[in-house]
Amino acid sequence: IDILIDLAGHTAYTGLNTFAWRPAPVQATWLGFPGTTGAPFIDYLIADSTVIPPDHHEFYSERVAALPHCYLPNDRAREISVRTPTRAEEGLPEKGVVFCGFNASFKLTPRIFDVWMRLLQQVEGSVLWLRDGAAENLKNEAVKRGVSPDRLIFAGRTNSIGDHLARNKLADLFLDTQNYNAHTTACDALWAGVPIISCIGSSFASRVGASALRAIEMPELVTHSLEEYEALALKLARDPALLAATKTKLAKNRLTTPLFDTERFTRHLEAAYKTMYTRARRSEPPVSFSVKTLPLKN
Repeated sequence: IDILIDLAGHTAYTGLNTFAWRPAPVQATWLGFPGTTGAPFIDYLIADSTVIPPDHHEFYSERVAALPHCYLPNDRAREISVRTPTRAEEGLPEKGVVFCGFNASFKLTPRIFDVWMRLLQQVEGSVLWLRDGAAENLKNEAVKRGVSPDRLIFAGRTNSIGDHLARNKLADLFLDTQNYNAHTTACDALWAGVPIISCIGSSFASRVGASALRAIEMPELVTHSLEEYEALALKLARDPALLAATKTKLAKNRLTTPLFDTERFTRHLEAAYKTMYTRARRSEPPVSFSVKTLPLKN
């Protein structure tokens, strides 16, 4: 083994104990844990300059291998089921704005939930479509904030990822969580054509939404405070023409920007591996570096 990649970090499925024995000359962590391992036996953390800006490097025990765009890989061949369900089939109203937030419920905080409830109060006929989980608790919290629990709709599991991607199309706006952003869920929404509003923070986990939006060249959907986040969501929800234009831009960018360019992403990742390996072969210590953007192939 020349390069060993950890894909779990400090999670329930970690394999870091193996890495502590130093079975490979180059050891890196990527993808599964949005933060530093703090482990002296992990040489590199594969990321990008949005989730870990250069002035944040000092807070990581690893050297940062920065990919030129979003560090999240995406499969450009993922199929979306041909049939999109009706709103009625998903328990959604036929009319009105559908705010969507398919992040796991543990990512919700009182502050972001306050914002979401204010949006429901200000956008007549709107609903909030959430991932199934903690439904009764969230309904109770909605009532405490003066919002009918009927305006929270909970989505169960689908038979396939293709069906889930298809139902995403029913949403008008995906509202990202603040402290721990959507990761795969964000890419699901964007692949299905649903705009995301994200609020960038100071930690790795709170900058992933911004990374994905910048990689799909829609930085105008990245906000820097909850006040800005709420104002942008309200503006888009109240302006059908602006929302439609945003969806049109997303549809155009979906296959013409880096986020879903699987082949170029692969070449960038391979370039990072080559840099790590070359330094090790030369007995040079790990060092932070940025992968040069490779051109699109004709």
